[in-house]
Amino acid sequence: MKYCKRCVMPDTKPDLYLDNEGVCNACRSYEKRAEVDWEARRKELNIILDKYRSKDGSNWDCIIPVSGGKDSTYQAIKMKQLGMNPLCVTSTTCHLSELGRRNIENLKRLGFDYVEMSPNPQIRKKLNRIGLTQVGDISWPEHVGIFTIPVKAAVQYNVPLLIWGENSQNEFGGPAAATENNVLDRRWLEEFGGLLGLRVTDLIGLEGLEAKHLIPYSYPTDEDLQRVGVTGLFLGHYIPWDGVSNALISQAHGFECFPHAVESNFLNYENVDNYQTGIHDYFKFLKFGFGRGTDLACLHLRRGRLSRADAVDIVRRCDGKFPWVYLGKPIEEILAHIDMTLDEFIKICDQFTNKKIFKTDARGNLIKDKDGNLIKLQYPEIAESDQVLVKGAY
Repeated sequence: MKYCKRCVMPDTKPDLYLDNEGVCNACRSYEKRAEVDWEARRKELNIILDKYRSKDGSNWDCIIPVSGGKDSTYQAIKMKQLGMNPLCVTSTTCHLSELGRRNIENLKRLGFDYVEMSPNPQIRKKLNRIGLTQVGDISWPEHVGIFTIPVKAAVQYNVPLLIWGENSQNEFGGPAAATENNVLDRRWLEEFGGLLGLRVTDLIGLEGLEAKHLIPYSYPTDEDLQRVGVTGLFLGHYIPWDGVSNALISQAHGFECFPHAVESNFLNYENVDNYQTGIHDYFKFLKFGFGRGTDLACLHLRRGRLSRADAVDIVRRCDGKFPWVYLGKPIEEILAHIDMTLDEFIKICDQFTNKKIFKTDARGNLIKDKDGNLIKLQYPEIAESDQVLVKGAY
């Protein structure tokens, strides 16, 4: 594994590459923010919003996909501040936490029209298991539904404009063409929307699944999209995106954080709406050797809140711990939600673990410590210069 010399992201991350100076494309994308005329982009955003605003007030101005998290809460607040009348649409998370539910109810109390789609839990349970066993992602149905259900609502309610948050390919690293994209469409869904090569149509016939069971996870037809003129914009393209400020603004409007740092991610405001997220993040660690701790440490390092040495320390402490508990709920209870035993889960974990990244014995068996944690072979190194905070890009 090679690590970015500026942040702590390894080159095992899909779609991330290191340039000839050893700096990753996510850091380069963030670097370019200093060159952006944000005032011009804000004006551009206002022009776009005016174009889609309902002239006679007979319909909503835009749709905002919301989850019960701090970013979508911020998106809703920001749109209202900009004079828009949004419809908030939730594709219910696969295992919604009590905290996530309270944050959804808080959005309603703030004065938003709200629609929630809860796909058949028996079908979703099957999809959770298929996602976990086939592609190593328990959250596969959730990640698909996030991008299909709000778009279906846009077609159904004839509201063309969807407001998304950050472009993850810009924030975390990805193909150059995608990092400059400010519109989310069918092609973006298929390439970056979390399908992991498992198409919705591939599911038909598995565990008795039929096309009628997969309606919530199916994208509208091109004809319907064109008829309504559905457009999805990344708010982070027009306003500098920062999870900390999003959380602070959301908290000022009643958003609740977890009482302490969320297991494995060291912050108390990230990923608080779904009990399955700990498993999802753990599988990223098994496959690629980095977890949510690395993601978040990199975001704060680039913004000058951490030195690289501090980020390395955080990664060593937080990344890749076996998810015995998430948001205070034991893993046995989380797995029972999808009818899976702990032993079955551990076997699936071992099947998806990249043995090139972790310590094994002479027979190639994974070595684990007394808490069931894998032993990673290589972490980012600390140079003398890493003790210095980097200067924020804006």
